[in-house]
Amino acid sequence: MVSVPPLVAGIELGGTKIVCLLARGPDAIEGRVQLPTERPDETLAAVERVLDGWGRFDALGIASFGPVSINRDAADYGHITSTPKPHWAGTDVAGRLARRYDVPTGFHTDVVGAALAEAKWGAAKGLRDVAYATVGTGIGVGLIAGGRPVDGLTHSEFGHIRPARLEGDDWLGLCPFHGSCLEGLAAGPAIGARAGCKGEDIAADDPVWEPVAHVLGQLCHTLVLTGVPRRIVMGGGVMVGNDHLFPRVRAAMVKSLAGYIALPEIAEESFIVPPALGSNAGPLGAIVLGTQALENRLKAFTAF
Repeated sequence: MVSVPPLVAGIELGGTKIVCLLARGPDAIEGRVQLPTERPDETLAAVERVLDGWGRFDALGIASFGPVSINRDAADYGHITSTPKPHWAGTDVAGRLARRYDVPTGFHTDVVGAALAEAKWGAAKGLRDVAYATVGTGIGVGLIAGGRPVDGLTHSEFGHIRPARLEGDDWLGLCPFHGSCLEGLAAGPAIGARAGCKGEDIAADDPVWEPVAHVLGQLCHTLVLTGVPRRIVMGGGVMVGNDHLFPRVRAAMVKSLAGYIALPEIAEESFIVPPALGSNAGPLGAIVLGTQALENRLKAFTAF
């Protein structure tokens, strides 16, 4: 007998839009609704109207923009914390929805969700040790080891590392916290500010891409040194549609590592790749988070 995967409601909560998905997997999507991200109360109320309309589901997964609290023992677990997005700091997302629907609820960052989905169904299918980096309005990385998020005190914040700069590059950067951290140098708004135009209008041979590829290579250098990823999937608005960046970033990473990690696969094209799930990577990641929460609940029951 073939078992039917659970029906899971997944929510990808992004800075500008929300995607609600009702699915058993990428080939069994029963509902998909996109909403604008507005103030917290009206946004979460709109999400609840969608989920209420879907009726019963087995689990709920939430993949959210951050920073978020993922420590289940903390009073603010499931909250968005120190985000610069107006009105959202301190918002209880997971607690509010878990109380309303009373099903196993998984909660993590949107990049961890995307990493889980790409590892299960997408560009890193079959690999249990993966990094997913999104380079868009912001920069974030989700790390997966053994099929599970790499968590500790909190989730990773690789977008705010301070990369080694190209010689002579002293641009101050745009990050309100750190100025010239990775996000302040290579996120979409930073690239546009440097180039003086919208990102989609920047030609592939524009010199602005050289320092961008250099610092993104520093990101991949750092990820390699964690010892975790067997593949790095790079998505987000900066990477998608700019295929010329992938060989540049790969070359910058290899040059930066300078032969220290003597593994030939790191220099191969298959080590740094674009996502395969497109706009559904985040929502499908929320489905994986919900499924894992359900599995954890069942394990807890069978342990007694």
